[in-house]
Amino acid sequence: MSITAAMPTAKKRPRRTRTKQVSPLPAIQLSKLLPSHIDLRKPLKAVLICTDCETWVPITGMQGKVQKLVPHHTGKASAAAAIRCRSSNRLVDFDLTIPEWQRALTDADKEASSRQATTVLPKAFSPQTDRTLRAREERTPAGRVADWAAVLPRVADADEARRAVPAGDAPAEARSVPQQHLTVQRPAC
Repeated sequence: MSITAAMPTAKKRPRRTRTKQVSPLPAIQLSKLLPSHIDLRKPLKAVLICTDCETWVPITGMQGKVQKLVPHHTGKASAAAAIRCRSSNRLVDFDLTIPEWQRALTDADKEASSRQATTVLPKAFSPQTDRTLRAREERTPAGRVADWAAVLPRVADADEARRAVPAGDAPAEARSVPQQHLTVQRPAC
């Protein structure tokens, strides 16, 4: 398909958001953020994690006088409702230089790597537990059937003893059951 003069062409849009609006919230100070929440590796394309919606947001106006967060939404793209974050157009206070940020980032990296867990060793078994577990491993289905067959006569004897009713209406050693109805009487005041 060839392009003709009658076909509309898209207008060239500005690469950065250029708005004079500023958020009424106080400016974000880079020194108060975690070094891992800031990315100043490419100073003209600096980004940071928004303190309200916790998404990575570019900083606009890096070559100008006023640096602020780009207007952005709170949810993920195409997954949540498009709700404007209240930190959109919020001023950014660069009270941290790039070498200071790099130093803080390497210090944080060293601290985080020193906190990582070492190899977890399993807890040793007690001798009794060890014997029980080994005995379970050594048992076979045929051995289990033989063990159950050996126990069955004793189980049958216990069931018979439970079914037996003593002679008479009450056991000989027990107190007799009261036959009269007991009522609670209130003391006279």
